[in-house]
Amino acid sequence: MVLGLIPARGGSKGITNKNIKMIYGKPLIAWTIERALQSHLLDKVIVSTDSEVIAAAAKEYGVDVMIRPAELATDTASTQDVMYYTLQKMPADILVLLQPTSPCRSKGLIDECIHEFIINDYDSLATGFMCNYKEYGSNTLPRQQIKGFFYDDGNIYVIRADQILRGDRYGKKIGRKLISRYENAEIDDMFDFWVLEKILEKQQTEGLE
Repeated sequence: MVLGLIPARGGSKGITNKNIKMIYGKPLIAWTIERALQSHLLDKVIVSTDSEVIAAAAKEYGVDVMIRPAELATDTASTQDVMYYTLQKMPADILVLLQPTSPCRSKGLIDECIHEFIINDYDSLATGFMCNYKEYGSNTLPRQQIKGFFYDDGNIYVIRADQILRGDRYGKKIGRKLISRYENAEIDDMFDFWVLEKILEKQQTEGLE
């Protein structure tokens, strides 16, 4: 089974009630739920939350909810812990992590990632972009000559379930999927929120879906 997991805890220090805050006409989490439900390769989609309010919003948009224990909803609880807990309660072969703070996925992106994961027999795959940042004062090369590295953007992760249960999130064979810059965008604070609202508007009105 290929399980889609949308983690959405209630607490948020950057933006109050972030996951259900309205953005371009919908709660933030709704954008991820809708894309997940459009997938042809996800067998099941669930929202993991500690919040009854988020749970109600998720159910309204047509997905099942798994209420997580309080210790998995703190600032120190890791996504790895949430994935492990979920798979103990709901066994699967492949877990697809879809974070609601990255709402700007194009149609079909989730299935593209799952397909690439399967045909290449990866242990894990992440979406992201090539980053050539260097700390100021530490680089002597022109920016164009910096080799850079792949940076995961938090949008989509596809991971072998048995690997997560062994405490290994990455594995040895890692897939790296470059996606468009607007899909890389994620919400951490109100500035990001304003920017992503404009991106979502452009997606909807100019056919960037």
